[in-house]
Amino acid sequence: MATETVAKPRTSLRVGIQKFGTFLSGMIMPNIGAFIAWGLITALFIEKGWIPVPALGGFGTNAAGDPNVGLVGPMITYLLPLLIAYTGGKMVYDVRGGVVGAIGTMGVIVGAGIPMFIGAMIMGPLGGWTMKKIDLLWEGKIRPGFEMLVNNFSAGIWGALLAMLGFYGISPLVQAFSTGAGNVVQFLVNNGLLPLTSIFIEPAKVLFLNNAINHGVLTPLGIQQSLEQGKSILFLLEANPGPGLGILLAYMFFGRGVAKASASGAAIIHALGGIHEIYFPYVLMRPMLILASIAGGMTGIATLAVTNSGLVAPAAPGSIIAVLAQTSRDSYVGVILAVVLATAVSFLVASVILKTTKHSDEGDLNAATSKMEAMKGKKSSVSSTLTGVGTAVLAGPIKNIVFACDAGMGSSAMGASVLRNKIKAAGFPDVKVTNAAIASLSDTYDVVITHQDLTERAQPVTASAMHFSVDNFMNSPRYDEIVELVKSSNTEEITTAEPAAAPAVTHGAHAAEPAAAVGPAAAPAAGAKGVLLAESVVLNGTATDRDGAIDEAGKLLLDRGAVDISYVHAMHEREESVSTYMGSFLAIPHGTNAAKDHIMHSAVSIVRYPQGIDWNGKQVKFVVGVAGINNEHLHILSSIAKIFTNKAQVAQLEEAGTVEEVLDLFGKVNA
Repeated sequence: MATETVAKPRTSLRVGIQKFGTFLSGMIMPNIGAFIAWGLITALFIEKGWIPVPALGGFGTNAAGDPNVGLVGPMITYLLPLLIAYTGGKMVYDVRGGVVGAIGTMGVIVGAGIPMFIGAMIMGPLGGWTMKKIDLLWEGKIRPGFEMLVNNFSAGIWGALLAMLGFYGISPLVQAFSTGAGNVVQFLVNNGLLPLTSIFIEPAKVLFLNNAINHGVLTPLGIQQSLEQGKSILFLLEANPGPGLGILLAYMFFGRGVAKASASGAAIIHALGGIHEIYFPYVLMRPMLILASIAGGMTGIATLAVTNSGLVAPAAPGSIIAVLAQTSRDSYVGVILAVVLATAVSFLVASVILKTTKHSDEGDLNAATSKMEAMKGKKSSVSSTLTGVGTAVLAGPIKNIVFACDAGMGSSAMGASVLRNKIKAAGFPDVKVTNAAIASLSDTYDVVITHQDLTERAQPVTASAMHFSVDNFMNSPRYDEIVELVKSSNTEEITTAEPAAAPAVTHGAHAAEPAAAVGPAAAPAAGAKGVLLAESVVLNGTATDRDGAIDEAGKLLLDRGAVDISYVHAMHEREESVSTYMGSFLAIPHGTNAAKDHIMHSAVSIVRYPQGIDWNGKQVKFVVGVAGINNEHLHILSSIAKIFTNKAQVAQLEEAGTVEEVLDLFGKVNA
């Protein structure tokens, strides 16, 4: 009981920190481009810049003898805080909240007379939240025709009041806070204590949200310091790629298994791409490596402090390229040295840990990546680089797998049936394997499987899922990988019963039945037209190429009255975009998703080519034309899938002398 009582508050605190940190960084990150633009203008055109230009840098006087305003001052004083405020207000209450938040922030800016990033991060969300509450007071009570009048004046009046509140009330408080925070930083610098911040920053990066630390806290303070001193060390407290790079280099030399093999690719992404979360799973595999990260971080900060080096603006992402682009003109030696020394120290400490501790990295990388994402409360966009299996890594057991194709009724149904058999045979009958059209996908699946030519279309709408690309739906080697992934992710839920002795491809007929969205594998309802009839089976096709075979299979559907001629045209269109070759001498041409309106009733045609025909470089002996409504065709596709994953049954089909033998092999699907 004591353990449970203690654990719950910790979880709540972690989640609360994550949400708060995400919100803070969410105001900064969309505007990083503006920060970089300001940093480049500052580095180039100020009086001590690379190309001093008085009119742009804001120094000297113009032709009338008045001081040049330049771009640097107005951008840092007005543009950046207002962008942050607008973004924060919009996060709370869309564009209306963003506008009111920006108006309120203007009062803080004018009242303080200094860049008000902290003030913007307060007034932006406050303006959006209060405007939202005010609108609720008269929601549904405004007479028709007066909505625009009320909305515009309420936003204007409340925005003006917030600007005055910011001018008289908020700006003095924020100015005092900024001054105090700056004094704390300066105290740490003057007393040589700033490197100690790595003790908190490095573990927090791995355990919570690195962007929250960098962009939510350090960037606003760094901008203020940069304005006063021309550069800031704060921009590199978290963004220095050295500590993580040292750990990945150590894995390249002294790691084992998957971790060692993937470390080199991860190091490139980390150092050049600036995506630091790529190294977090490597630390989680060996928690002691956090000491290497801390040591590297402290070394880098100490080097920056000793050489009085810094950046003029945030380096985002934390790539060595971005770091050098934002380095102050007098700090290149110090910044480069800070990165190199941080890498070296981190590498040495990590190497000692890896060499002196007994541990097998083989198979742990997936688990560590999942652990990282579970702690962060979000999926990673780069973790597939570590695991090699998709665009995201699961933070829990796999329960929902979908095969997606253009129309969702042919190749995807076949692939789903094959994989469903394999997963059931492995002892996981509760794992749902369905098929769908790409157009109907939603981000609710654990695993998405597509033909390699369709993966890019499926990824944007299923960003949270792991993606597998295949070029052979019948016997792709990726299926075994997925089965192993299901096993590892469902370890605690594996039943004690032994898996069926028979292999997946010869498992009982029920194992091949589609589930859930695919529909039950029952025969068509009473009164429905037969899906596969003897008249739709041809044992000796006459076509000699792919297009002719599609026409031949399509004509059988057309003769049945199952489709109109437009559907046959759509079968060719589908083939031009993505091949319907399935493997095992089988192709299943079918129409596009847009052609479903041209299907009158479900039907399947089968044409055999004993000598085989060329299908985009693959030999095909069986062409199965498919037209389906409401999943009525899935029963026959399930039977086809089961047969074509069994070499003996494929051989029987090749030797069949009558149409009845073919129908018997498919289990008399119309019974």
